[in-house]
Amino acid sequence: MKKIYYLSTCNTCTRIINELELPEGFELQDIKTKPITEQHIEAMRALTDSYENLFSKRARLYKELGLKDKSLSENDYKNYILEHYTFLKRPVIVFNDQIFIGNSKKTVASAKTAIHAK
Repeated sequence: MKKIYYLSTCNTCTRIINELELPEGFELQDIKTKPITEQHIEAMRALTDSYENLFSKRARLYKELGLKDKSLSENDYKNYILEHYTFLKRPVIVFNDQIFIGNSKKTVASAKTAIHAK
């Protein structure tokens, strides 16, 4: 699978996608216009250690709902991500059997290396 879950209104996501110089065959899914399904999140989860890894603790709603003061379970993380796109740490890049989550320089560099490895 070659797919990127992102937000088209996010300048950081757009910059990263341009920086990756994606080859043909990548599917881009704007999570605001085409929400994540349970099938999508489970496929992502299969490639990482936990739903928490996919969860954005920087989301405005995270603070507004007082989630930082609660003890969230794996199921809570999954359900919040399915409930509102803002809880997915972006972008999520799935390349074959690898997943790259978030926008740190190291993550983006690793994704670019994997995508362009010959």
